[in-house]
Amino acid sequence: MSQLFSPLTIKDITLRNRIGVAPMCQYQAVDGVAQPWHMSQLGSKAVGGAGLVIAEATAVLPEGRITPACMGLWNDAQVEALKPIIAFIKQQGAVAGVQLAHSGRKGSSAPPWLGGQQLTDEQGGWHTMGPTNTPFDDDGTRLWKAPHAMNQTDIDEVQNAFVAAAQRAINAGYEFLEVHCAHGYLLHSFLSPLVNTRTDTYGGDLKSRAKMLLDTTSKVRAVWPQGLPLAVRLSMTDWVDGGLSVQDNIQVATWLKELGVDLIDCSSGGATPAARGSINGGIAQQVGMAADLRQSTGLMSMAVGEITQAKQAENIIASRQADIVLLARAMLRDPYWPTHAAQELGVEITQVMPPLHQFFIGR
Repeated sequence: MSQLFSPLTIKDITLRNRIGVAPMCQYQAVDGVAQPWHMSQLGSKAVGGAGLVIAEATAVLPEGRITPACMGLWNDAQVEALKPIIAFIKQQGAVAGVQLAHSGRKGSSAPPWLGGQQLTDEQGGWHTMGPTNTPFDDDGTRLWKAPHAMNQTDIDEVQNAFVAAAQRAINAGYEFLEVHCAHGYLLHSFLSPLVNTRTDTYGGDLKSRAKMLLDTTSKVRAVWPQGLPLAVRLSMTDWVDGGLSVQDNIQVATWLKELGVDLIDCSSGGATPAARGSINGGIAQQVGMAADLRQSTGLMSMAVGEITQAKQAENIIASRQADIVLLARAMLRDPYWPTHAAQELGVEITQVMPPLHQFFIGR
């Protein structure tokens, strides 16, 4: 029996299999509002057989977007646009999730295929913020804005925005919520000693640097239904000497578990440009990091990064390195990856294929 295609119950929801679609920025929203592109992008993965479909990093405030074309959940118009997309995902047998995020000092940027540089106000950009006023990069080759160093009022506003976005996620119909604390975005920038050099209660040792994440998560947990899963994405290592280590993040995950977090999405890197060289050769190591965290904390883990083959994914689940495998580029290449994986692993196709497809091509 395939472990990859075994169901997984987390509190009040059950995934039909252990295959998840990782949150992937699409840069196709208008004023934070999902478009027909998102119905196609997310809906096709549910039709293709994934058990969990997580929507892209969704900003809790307009200035929390990475680009002007990123999705948001700061108003009710955004909720209404998401409702039919989420309903369709559920109709296809998948669980719909969302990743709530704030871009911090890496926001106000152009889409990557347009260079990814930060935009001026005249180009449609905005002022950014972070734990300090240090830009993401200052090598002189690109424009990187000096972010506003957040004060307590700013911190309270962002945390309240996460809470309000979580409530809107409930209204939209999401049944799985992930808080984004990775890749150098706001919450991760507070956690990483490479970025956070504050001397107040939000800076210093690991517990103090984790305060922004822990307080935000605690407030989200208070409004997110107790019967629905709450996850956090962590950059398990900064890939830079003096940055966050796997052991640091295991400790952070232990604190998150005490707050009621159910799963950790184990990614890596992004805090500073210095990590670029290391992460390119280290993404495959993230599966091992997910295994270490799972064993050390007892939390469920989600593995992501260079998972492309059916037998590879099967082994990750069967060997208990992770409870869910998240696929990104592989799903872009083939939205029917779960269906093809089921065929390769000898799984009954009715577990993943819609009745219409079963009738005409599933025999």
